[in-house]
Amino acid sequence: MKKIANLYLTLVFVILYVPIAYLIFYSFNSAGDMNGFTGFTLEHYQTMFEDSRLMLILVQTFFLAFLSALIATIIGTFGTIFIYQTKSRYQNALLSLNNVLLVSPDVMIGASFLILFTILGFLGFQLGFLSVLLSHVAFSIPIVVLMVLPRLKEMNDDMIKAAYDLGASTWQMLREVMLPYLTPGIISGFFMAFTYSLDDFAVTFFVTGNGFSTLSVEIYSRARKGISLEINALSTIVFLFSVLLVIGYYFISQEKEEKHA
Repeated sequence: MKKIANLYLTLVFVILYVPIAYLIFYSFNSAGDMNGFTGFTLEHYQTMFEDSRLMLILVQTFFLAFLSALIATIIGTFGTIFIYQTKSRYQNALLSLNNVLLVSPDVMIGASFLILFTILGFLGFQLGFLSVLLSHVAFSIPIVVLMVLPRLKEMNDDMIKAAYDLGASTWQMLREVMLPYLTPGIISGFFMAFTYSLDDFAVTFFVTGNGFSTLSVEIYSRARKGISLEINALSTIVFLFSVLLVIGYYFISQEKEEKHA
């Protein structure tokens, strides 16, 4: 049984990573397509870095992901605390509402935000960075809640009672007891929100304006015009950054867990 499980896992990883390896391999192809590897070159990476529009979009995408994840993490963390302290009958209702964005199709979410922002257009609101930011924050908050809530449920309520018995205010209890204990869950929520924002396409496609774009939308529009190994080079850079992000998240989580062990 164990051999079958290992074989299954191996097959899954092969299916997931072979296309990525194929994409990375051809990013170094001296030819202009993926029909055959003719020689090693860094030309496509040079072209990518010389493309000022693409570099601007790259910076915009990472800034958007960082800012939306930060805002969603703050709102989601305090929202989780509020949900946890709510009476059980209301708690289930709030959790159900929180999960709506998780189970709803991205196309429906994007269309809903587009309708909302179109209505706000009568007040002078325009599609652009702010509309994308608000959308990303909205669909990232439920992710943060799901990351933080299990950690909060594991917390011993006696720790909170002890803090109050020692004369701590609500803010002191949050700062000295609850938030440090929740830190691993908060970090997980931030990284998950950052990742979801970074690779989101469907929602962003609906709410982005003419003056703002993200990598997913830009790659989609360029891919429709034909295969460019510049896209392979860009995808390789983003993939390597994602790997470094995962490694960084692992070490940060391990360090936090050891401090609270």
